[in-house]
Order: sequence, then C-alpha cells, then structure tokens
Amino acid sequence: MARQPNIIIFISDQQRTDTMACYGNDWIQSPHMNALSERSYVFENTYVTQAVCTPARGSLMTGLYSHTHGCMVNNVGLRDDTKTIAEMLPDTYRKAHFGKWHLGEDAFCQHGFDEWACTEDSRRARYKTPDPPWGAYHLWLKEKGYEPEATMANGEKHFSPIQRATLPAECQMAAFVAECSDRFIRENEDRPWLLVFSTFEPHPPFTGPHDGLYDGDEIPLGPTFMKYPEGHSRWKRVRADYYPTAPKNGNIVVEDLSTEAGWRKQRAQYFGNVKIIDDAVGVLVKALEETGQMEETIFALTSDHGEMCGDHGMWEKRSFYEETARVPFLLSVPWLNTEQKRIDGVFGQVDLVPTLLDLAGQPLPDVLEGKSVAGALTGDLDLKEDMAFMEWNGIGDRNLGSPEINLMATLPRRTAISGDRWKLSLCAGDQGELFDLNTDPYEENNLFDDPAHRDRIREMAARIRLWQHETGDTVPLPAV
Repeated sequence: MARQPNIIIFISDQQRTDTMACYGNDWIQSPHMNALSERSYVFENTYVTQAVCTPARGSLMTGLYSHTHGCMVNNVGLRDDTKTIAEMLPDTYRKAHFGKWHLGEDAFCQHGFDEWACTEDSRRARYKTPDPPWGAYHLWLKEKGYEPEATMANGEKHFSPIQRATLPAECQMAAFVAECSDRFIRENEDRPWLLVFSTFEPHPPFTGPHDGLYDGDEIPLGPTFMKYPEGHSRWKRVRADYYPTAPKNGNIVVEDLSTEAGWRKQRAQYFGNVKIIDDAVGVLVKALEETGQMEETIFALTSDHGEMCGDHGMWEKRSFYEETARVPFLLSVPWLNTEQKRIDGVFGQVDLVPTLLDLAGQPLPDVLEGKSVAGALTGDLDLKEDMAFMEWNGIGDRNLGSPEINLMATLPRRTAISGDRWKLSLCAGDQGELFDLNTDPYEENNLFDDPAHRDRIREMAARIRLWQHETGDTVPLPAV
C-alpha cells in the first residue's frame, strides 16, 4: 500500500455466530454483514477471552487477558498505564472511539483516542470525577424530543436499555454510532485513521423496533433449545433451573418463560435486534465506498460475546458454551484478498490487536499477550495447531437471578479450545467438562468422567497450566 491503512474495529454486543449466512444462517435478514463476509476472511472459530462485556472489551482493546489488564468483571475501569491499540498506533493516525466503552468513566475521551462519543450514562453515579458531561447519545436523543425516564442512584434521569428498546430503529444506539462514524470517515479521507465502532445491540432487552420480523413458531432451533444440561457443571445447571420460573423484568426476561411459546418469541426478538447491527454495517460500508477508502481500510467485525438464547435452557452469557464463547469474526484486508476465504482452526480475541498492528505495518509491543495471526491470511500459519484460552472471574458481578447462581458465579474457571476442536473447562469447586466439538458440536455429552479421555484431559490441563504460568494467572485449578 502507498499509505498506512485505515482500521475499523466494529464491536457488537452479545452477537452469536449464527446471525450471518457465512456461519450457516440462511434465513436471517443481515444483507450488509453477508456482503461484507463475501469480501472478507471468515474465521470459523473465534473465541472471547471472557464471556462478559468489560473483560472481553478490555482484551479487544489491549491484546491482554482480563487477569492482566485487570478488568475481570463488569464496571471496572482500565488502568491508566494499560495501553489500548489507539496508544500503540503512531500519531499519524486520527483515532476515534464511538459508542460503548465500558472500561471506566465513559463520559471522557481517554486512552489515546482523539475523538469520542459516549453512549452510556447509567454508571455516572459511580464516577469519581464530579459533574461529568452527559453522553453524546443522551444529548442526541434529547435533541430528537425524547426525555429520559429511568432514575439512577444519584437521582439523575437517563435513557435505560429498556426505554431505548421502545424507540424506533433510527434512534437505536447503533444508528447514532453509525452517524458519528459516517461523519468521521468522510472528514478524514486525507490521513490514516482508527475507528472503534462499539454498540449495545443485539444485547438485551430481548425486544426492540424489529419485534415481529421473525415468527417464533417458525425460526429454526437447535437440538439443545430448552434442553436441561444434565451432567454438566453446576454453574450451568443452576442457571437452567432458574429461567423457566424467572419473573419478567423487561430486560433479560421479557416474555413468559414458563411456556415454549415464550421462549420462542423471546429468541425471535433477539434475532430481530440483529437488523439494527446490520443496518449500521451498511452505513459504514457505504461511506467507505463513496469516499474511495474501502480498498485501503482493514475492517474487523466481531462481538464481545454471544448469547445463549434458550439453548441449554439458558439465557444471557457468562458460560463457555459455543453459543456465548464463540463469536463472529470477519476481517476484510482488500490488498490481500477481495473474496471470501475461510480460516479454520481457532482464533482467540486476545490476538486481534497484534494482528491489526501487524497488518498495518506497526511494531508489536512486548507487553502483548496475544500474537499476530496475519500469517493465517496468506497460508503461512495454520490455526489448527493453535489453542484459545478463556477465563471466568465472577466475584463482584451483579445479581444474576438466584442465590444459587450468584454463589456458583464466584468460582473462577478456565477453559481451553484446541485447533482440532476439543474443549476442556476446569474449576476447582465444580464439575469439569470435556466436549468433542467434532462429533458433538452442540455440547450435549460431557466426556470429562470418561476414562477413555483421561490422557487428553491431562494434556489439555497441562496446556492451561502453561498458559497460566506464561500470563501470570494464579487461579487454582483441580488436579486431573
């Protein structure tokens, strides 16, 4: 390339892999993501570092695991001395972060970014900085004539997720972030730039402007929909115990989950919210094409974690099941390839920052715990020989619905997924899990107690222990 490439990091929230045609969904209305996938590297098996917002987003911004960057549960701020990709890129780049930050006091531009648009004000009561400004999205909605209805702990009113779900599609968070991004792309044609597009959708509430787009009685279901996870960890079983009798709260539970019809309708509404994301992708691609920047822009699209959506009898995230731990990852690098090319093996999101820096021709800081997998794009690196690692650090999380869930959430857990598609999860206080994703892709049969797999468990446990040593993770794990 004649100049340094632009970089887009597009982060949706709680988006499953099966929300695009390239991951097997032949019925969902996501034409813009589908079109982007046709010119991208499609990573078959991308795993988060931790299946909850703040820890995962910390890894996406820093190339570090959550036990290193320190944001191990939600509502923990990123340390001032922990660098993001914006601080790793040279000053020749113009750098913007628009949308959900979730790594500290969202109201303030920080960590190397030049432009900033805050979209979350719900944590203002926790800020140490007095009298923070209102977020740009809040002010944008007020300009459109809406008034915030939810009251925070400090008495201020804000636009809650439940209220936002009632707004039309053009007023959703992704629409606002897309508007900011469109302007940024068009104003910076003459210099390289970094744009982090970070939004809330299709995260709960499981309702929104596209309710009714899909019929819950007709959408396809997998074999584990509403199926109790017998023989799996207690952490998962207590969650599956909870949801059939969970009261409506307007957020995680918006339908009657005592009936299959309620589960189906809520699932359909989740998939409806994906259209909000897809429309935003369309805005960005149009801006790139109209300004002639598409061919000089790296476009990375992923999500911070997935969503159970009724599978294994569960909703939300916070587990190592494929539905929440495995997420979409499209990587468009036009000067290398303009047709869909699938990348097999495993990719851990901790490798995103180093891969993007490498593709942009930038040096990789020694502190990074991830590595560049740019070689996988040219066939020089085989990710089937790689391994992805995930963690759970639950103390300090919010109320998750029941005392049993909250208690089991306190136990730390570690998981490894091999490139040949085996997954091992270990916890010092709970049932271990081993799944053969080759023959059991829906994770129905826990093989942990099968004597035939003892050596495999020992070898994968040793890999986890080595990873812990290399990254300074001190969580105790059981002997196997």
